[in-house]
Amino acid sequence: MAAEVLFSREARADLVSIYLWIEAAAGEAVAAAYQDRLRAACLALADFPARGTPRPDFGPDIRSIAFERRAVIAYRELPDSVEILAIAHRGRDLGQEMG
Repeated sequence: MAAEVLFSREARADLVSIYLWIEAAAGEAVAAAYQDRLRAACLALADFPARGTPRPDFGPDIRSIAFERRAVIAYRELPDSVEILAIAHRGRDLGQEMG
């Protein structure tokens, strides 16, 4: 059975920030499409959460995956869920995003 995917408060704020940045640069349709793909990538972790790269530099049990070479998703696998901790976009420092 697939795990539930949960978004931390910080990850939800990152999603909003990314959406607004893309919307300002490229318009609502492009921002919405990117947001849909980014959320789908996060939700896909429910099926195979161990696929990410371990990131002990960010904390125990934290992993990350790249998304479309523009974003990095940091998350941790819990017993029955996957928690999305932060999403860094376009060269932003993931360590700062998680701090």
